[in-house]
Amino acid sequence: MIVETTEETLGLGKRNLGFNYASKNILLVLIIEKPIRNMQDIKLRLATIEDLDALEEFEQAVIQYERPFAPQLKDGPIHYYAIEDLIKNENSCFVVAEYNNQLVASGYASMEEAEPTKKERFHAYLGFMYVVPEFRGKGINGMIVQHLIDWSKKHDLSEIVIELYAENQSALQAYKKIGFHPDLLKMRLNTEEE
Repeated sequence: MIVETTEETLGLGKRNLGFNYASKNILLVLIIEKPIRNMQDIKLRLATIEDLDALEEFEQAVIQYERPFAPQLKDGPIHYYAIEDLIKNENSCFVVAEYNNQLVASGYASMEEAEPTKKERFHAYLGFMYVVPEFRGKGINGMIVQHLIDWSKKHDLSEIVIELYAENQSALQAYKKIGFHPDLLKMRLNTEEE
């Protein structure tokens, strides 16, 4: 369970600081020492094994955010990504964004074999697109996506695929703005909910 933590709950006022991932009893507090004056304050770099703890926290935040869109997910902590494998994989580009030496965003592109019916044999698959809530709306996800598009082009991957929950309208609109177009819609029916 993620519990919102604010300066008010810490006795510091009302500014939102981060979240508390309660099942691990970890309090992640992000204190912004100075406002982002320009995007040059944000640094993109390849993820390393040293980033693993922070990336595992990001993963749980992604899952918590997506739970309302995916009632079929198991309760409790689960994992979407083999993070360490993605970092080490030479056919992947795992990028993180830093601000004041703290991770604030992530995303990866991975070369995957396309379905046999597709024109191209391989495509780039984007995943783990996450921005810490306090840094959303500042163009950081767009920076990461552009970096991953550039990586895909360098690897001669002309098709880039990302999966979104159909009800996640904010993500859908953000990726449409970048140039992505909706494709096949996967639907589900739970016979126990009838």
